[in-house]
Amino acid sequence: MQLDGKTIAILIAPRGTEDVEFVRPREALKEAGATVVAVGLEAGEARTVNGDLDPAGQHQVDRTFAEVSAAEFDGLVIPGGTVGADRLRASDEAMEFVRGFFRHGKPVAAICHGPWALVEADVVDGRKLTSYPSLATDIRNAGGTWVDQEVVVDQGLVTSRKPDDLDAFCAKIIEEFAEGVHEGQRRSA
Repeated sequence: MQLDGKTIAILIAPRGTEDVEFVRPREALKEAGATVVAVGLEAGEARTVNGDLDPAGQHQVDRTFAEVSAAEFDGLVIPGGTVGADRLRASDEAMEFVRGFFRHGKPVAAICHGPWALVEADVVDGRKLTSYPSLATDIRNAGGTWVDQEVVVDQGLVTSRKPDDLDAFCAKIIEEFAEGVHEGQRRSA
């Protein structure tokens, strides 16, 4: 399997992460052989949503941000969901965790509203990425180049726009996580 021996962190926020953007990448990574660890703001279970408004599933938070370091993982996935993404970017611990992946040159993937965390972590300057269209101005204001494409890869950073892009997103994250450390990804974040 492409990702045997790799451990990937996937973020989850209580009452706000988009269910399909959490579940589909997690399943794809596991099917590719990765160990996937759900990292969240609080211990216990986190409720996800469908379309930002409707309750969806409940998922176990494996570890909290206080218990982890980017050094332990081979890659990071940041799902969307407007409320979930906003809760994550408001957490100093979560943003420090995200920055750690860039300092170590490890691949990072974000979909839909997930790139808000990248803006808040101050790691988009000089990068090309995509997101849900309403984040385009935020990305540009943070020094990034926003494009309207299904999936964009920039030196180990994989981004997609919305749930309709999940097939391409999941395929590309497996490819990037299999490659591992990207020297061009290293930043003094």
